[in-house]
Amino acid sequence: MSCSASPGPRSPWSSRWGAWLALRFRFGYDRSIAESAYSGLFHAVSAFNNAGFGLHVDSITPYAQDPWVTLPIALAVILGGLGFPVLLELMRHRTRRRLTGRRTWTLHTRMTLLTTAALLLTGTVFTCLLEWTNAGTLGPFDWDEKLLNGFFHSAMSRTAGFNAVDIGAMHASTLLMTCTLMFIGGGSAGTAGGIKVTTFAVLAAAIWAEVRGEPNSTVMGRRLAPHVLRQALTVALLAVGLVIAATLALLTVSSAPMEAVLFEAVSAFGTVGLSTGITADFPDSGRLVLILLMFVGRLGPVTLVSALALRERTRRYQLPEERPVIG
Repeated sequence: MSCSASPGPRSPWSSRWGAWLALRFRFGYDRSIAESAYSGLFHAVSAFNNAGFGLHVDSITPYAQDPWVTLPIALAVILGGLGFPVLLELMRHRTRRRLTGRRTWTLHTRMTLLTTAALLLTGTVFTCLLEWTNAGTLGPFDWDEKLLNGFFHSAMSRTAGFNAVDIGAMHASTLLMTCTLMFIGGGSAGTAGGIKVTTFAVLAAAIWAEVRGEPNSTVMGRRLAPHVLRQALTVALLAVGLVIAATLALLTVSSAPMEAVLFEAVSAFGTVGLSTGITADFPDSGRLVLILLMFVGRLGPVTLVSALALRERTRRYQLPEERPVIG
C-alpha cells in the first residue's frame, strides 16, 4: 500500500535500479515501454529514498514471487537506508584502497554496516519462523519464496514501507518484531527514520560493557566518548516516551487491538508507512496524531542530537558523588 515518505534526492543508484525494473516490467509483464520506464524509475526512487510510495493500492504484493522485482527494490532500500555519510565513504574507499591497498573505514561506517547486516538477518529469520505456516502471509509460498519474502519484509521494516504480503494478516508476535525493527530504523543522516542503527549499537555496547563490569564502552577497538552514550540514551528514551504517548492517544479514539495501534504508532514515528489496514478507521484526531508522529520522527532525532551537541559545555567544578540503589 502507499506509505509515508522520507524525502531524498535521486541518485545514480536509483537510475540503475530503475533501468533494471523497467526491463523486468517490459519483458516480464508485457507492459508498454513508457509504462515500464515510468514504473521502474518511480519504484527505484521511492525505494532508495525509503519512501515506500507505490503505484498500486496493493504495493508490491503482485510481485511477491518475483525475485527480479523484489530483490532490486530491497537492495535499493538497504543502500538508501545506510545514510549518505556511509555511502560517500564507501565511494571514496574504492579510490583510497587502489592507492594505499588498505581498508580504512571509520567506526561509524563499520558500526552501520555490521548492525544493518545483523538486523536484516535477525528480521529475516524471525519473519520466516513466525510466519512460515501462516496461510495469510508466507504459508502458500514455496520454501525459497518464503525466504525471499522474509528477507523482503525484514528490509522493508527498516523504514521503507513497501509490502509484498498482507501486514494485517501477520501474527501479533511478528508485528511486535517488526515494531522493533521500525523503531531502530536505518543509518544516520540518510533517508531512513527511527532512532538509527548507530544509536542502537551504542546502547548495546554500553549494556555489554556494564554486564562485563568494564569502566568504558568499546566498539571495534575504539572507546566511546561518554557524551555519545548520553546522547544515544536521551534519543532512545524520548522516542520510547513519544511512541507510548501516541499509542495511548490512539487507543482512546480507536477500538482496534493494542498490537495494531502500537504498530501504526511505531510505523509513523519511523516514517515507515507499513500499516495493518486500520489507519482509515481512525477519526481525524487519530490521523492528526499520526501526522505529528511522522513529522517528529523525521526531524526529531536529528534536531535533538544537534541541539544536545550545541548545548554541550564543560563544568568548572564537580559536585560530590553519590550512588543511588539501582535495580
